[in-house]
Amino acid sequence: MGAACCVALTGCFTRPAGMNAPGFNYFTLKADHVWQMNLPDGQRFDASGLFLEKSGGLLTENDQQIGVYRVRFGPDAGSVDLERIPDCFTETQLAPFAREKEGRYDCEGVTEDDQGRIYLCEEGNRWILRWDPRTKAVERLNIDWSPVEKYFSSDHNAAWEGIAIHGSTLYVANERKKGRLIVVDLNTLKVTDSFVVRASHSIWYEPHYSDLCWFDGALYALMREDHVILKIDPATHQALAEYKFADMENDPEVAYHKLVPLVVGVMEGLAVDQNYFWLCTDNNGLGRKKYPNDLRPSLFRCRRPDATDARH
Repeated sequence: MGAACCVALTGCFTRPAGMNAPGFNYFTLKADHVWQMNLPDGQRFDASGLFLEKSGGLLTENDQQIGVYRVRFGPDAGSVDLERIPDCFTETQLAPFAREKEGRYDCEGVTEDDQGRIYLCEEGNRWILRWDPRTKAVERLNIDWSPVEKYFSSDHNAAWEGIAIHGSTLYVANERKKGRLIVVDLNTLKVTDSFVVRASHSIWYEPHYSDLCWFDGALYALMREDHVILKIDPATHQALAEYKFADMENDPEVAYHKLVPLVVGVMEGLAVDQNYFWLCTDNNGLGRKKYPNDLRPSLFRCRRPDATDARH
């Protein structure tokens, strides 16, 4: 988890005028179902990303150990199982990068392209890794980051924190200490744009991004510290809508103990579809306040307040 190790600023930062698109709307999210994510082999699992496949399946990953997992819904209405995808980001596949790897693999976001290739953004080395299910090979994308290096912090825990793909366009979230949304052309591996979009109100002078998702012509950004999701038009760099989830996250049934009380949020995974927002927690191996010995992450399904299909 890219837990913020900064001191919150006194007061509240308000978005400057003109940063919201015309017709900007505020919404409040409520969970219509919450599952506990069972720990694979009983080991700590920090769910640091979500991706919703075209088939409707959910993928997640663990920032403690590289690998991608499918979320399996079963007869237990209160929990889901996590099944690791075999032959995906294995030690053998990653061997070519071993000499350059600094520390453990700290992967903070997962996505998939139209060819079914799975991407992870790795925070410690600022790597983008791609696994091809046909060749069972992993490649590290040699992206030219030079246009945005001025936004990079020396803090290796303040780097890549979310990833999304639309066609041949890759979106990467530079988490904090100069938070930035970076746009990459996957054909040329060149940065084509970068910009900042803020929550309407914040205790921070700069944004803190956690996860990204592309859906139906818009980029969605999870803002962990501000407890909101932003719907963004990446062409205009404007926020189209803001969805607040602070009350849901702090509900006594699901609220977690935190490494930095009152400041750091625990939501780190985001997936979006026509009718729902899906969120999951990186709770740093800590339990919920009501259930301190249960260290499982939580998966939330939230009915979209702006959903167009009222039948679901």
